[in-house]
Amino acid sequence: MKAKQILTGLVSLAVAAAVVGGVRFGLSGLRSSITQAEQQEMIRFMLPESTTFTPEEYTGEDETIAAVYKGETGYVVETVTNGYAGEIRMLVGVDNDGTVTGVTVRSMEETWGLGAQALTDTDFLIQFLFTQGDAEVGENVDALTGATVTSKAIARSVNAAVGFVTGADTTSSATSWGG
Repeated sequence: MKAKQILTGLVSLAVAAAVVGGVRFGLSGLRSSITQAEQQEMIRFMLPESTTFTPEEYTGEDETIAAVYKGETGYVVETVTNGYAGEIRMLVGVDNDGTVTGVTVRSMEETWGLGAQALTDTDFLIQFLFTQGDAEVGENVDALTGATVTSKAIARSVNAAVGFVTGADTTSSATSWGG
């Protein structure tokens, strides 16, 4: 009798694990499609004059550039650079004239209350709009208070995106530590 109860419990546990595994497997495709849809919407937001975007292979030397999407009026460049505490992943819209049309920080692992402000501090991010690869912290961009390394890493990403579109050397004064 006791062996039958143990066997019933094990079978129930195996069935529950199979159900949970099946649901997780079934939802993984949904999660992926939602993430892709969100990415496409954000790309359209970065370059509002374009309606369709085509991924382009990037074979350049700038390790900051992770992906490039070509629209009718410019490009959206996905960048990944090192901040103070980890990688900062961004999308930067740049029109065909080399002018920044949109900047968003997609993810980061910066210090809460300092560098992590770059996710929500619109006054900081808006400084990069309408620049043309000349974003330099301490010159024409005010750093986030207490987050100079993060600020320079973001400037480097913006400048790299503009440099991709224009072909110009747009390196910033970011420290080797901060990107």
